[in-house]
Amino acid sequence: MTIGATLSEATAEPDSVLAAAIEPARAAAREVGGDEVGEHLGVRAETEVPVDGGIVATHAFVAHRPGYVGWHWAVTVARTPDSDVVTIDEVVLLPGEGALLAPSWVPWNERLQPGDLSPGDVVPPPAEDDVRLVPAYVLSDDPQVEQVAFELGLGRERVMSREGRLSAAERWHGGDHGPDTPMARRAPASCGTCGFYLPLAGSLAAGFGVCGNEITATDGQVVSAEYGCGAHSQVPVQAASTTEPPELVYDDGEELVAD
Repeated sequence: MTIGATLSEATAEPDSVLAAAIEPARAAAREVGGDEVGEHLGVRAETEVPVDGGIVATHAFVAHRPGYVGWHWAVTVARTPDSDVVTIDEVVLLPGEGALLAPSWVPWNERLQPGDLSPGDVVPPPAEDDVRLVPAYVLSDDPQVEQVAFELGLGRERVMSREGRLSAAERWHGGDHGPDTPMARRAPASCGTCGFYLPLAGSLAAGFGVCGNEITATDGQVVSAEYGCGAHSQVPVQAASTTEPPELVYDDGEELVAD
């Protein structure tokens, strides 16, 4: 490992007195890191550190701490221009280029995936500016919602916006109950023409509904109108015969001879 791979490029040559203070810096690092402090990597001038009338530099030492691949001990030293006495400002453990770092923190609402919610789990409500929701009966862009709101004057505090409904429609259309699944491609007809298909209300009515056929795997679930399965109500399938079986014929061992 080189100083260039560990510390950012210096904008000026380090002070000669501070650059020579390798052992004081090493001793300070070992007070914190003990045997985890390795060989000296280099020194750089800290020209951007606002120290009144002072000169500052940072020494780097290899870090042999388990789990901290590519990290280094950084020891900042300083002196005043009229003194050769070196003082220790701080000792910290810092990552270098290519260092092993923890993943960036992701908010809970971005980490949550379908299926993560268990019985009893409660998540905070969507943010006020969530694009999927709008105030109820205001800019809902759904004529049936607007009509009900006008007649009743009651309703939920928020409803899905156009963007929220389009997002749901894209997710359902491309999901396990959409038209591009193996079940739908081999179905004799689509759900939109099935008697067990219960269309959704509002602007999604033309494209989606709920299956009401108890023998299917999609019973009670949202399906695309273009989805389909073998339990379609109107597909003619020849049922097995329910008539009485023919009279049993037994072999009596006598040979039949044609005339």
